[in-house]
Amino acid sequence: MQNLFKKNHNKVGILGGTFDPPHIGHVTISKIALKKFNLNKLIWIVTKKNPLKIKPYFSRKMRIKLCKDLIKNYKKISVKYFDDIVKSKNTYDVLKYLKNKNKGIELYFIIGADNFIKFHKWNNWRNIPKIAKLVVFGRANYSVKALKSVAAKKLKKDEWIYINSKKINISSSLIRKF
Repeated sequence: MQNLFKKNHNKVGILGGTFDPPHIGHVTISKIALKKFNLNKLIWIVTKKNPLKIKPYFSRKMRIKLCKDLIKNYKKISVKYFDDIVKSKNTYDVLKYLKNKNKGIELYFIIGADNFIKFHKWNNWRNIPKIAKLVVFGRANYSVKALKSVAAKKLKKDEWIYINSKKINISSSLIRKF
């Protein structure tokens, strides 16, 4: 596979997840990351299934469609699926693949505080900040736990960035309840 990004796309944000379903919170943190880090592009990478969560409610095909519909007016945000290409659902493997296929690219891996709490359970979690700048967005009811998490204690201060932006009280699991 050739370079996924245009020559001038040297700063790319990655927001990965099941997006089950995608929502305005995903859009909001994407817009903040694009501006704050002066990113050329931000990619929502939809995964088949999060190994630490239950089976997704919506099919992968539907989740990708919902993501594309939600970001259609944001030209710097796109939606991709890599599980089949990379032959892995692990973030580390996907980021390593992107870095190897796009020499000279600077990656920013974006997660919410809720995911940072369990980040130490991810495959190769200590090596993710070596491939991409780890950006953690605060979330209502999760930020205190995230800042006291195993990852917060074990990772070096320069290996991750915490963004304390206005917290939107929405989540995919909350939407599924309705």
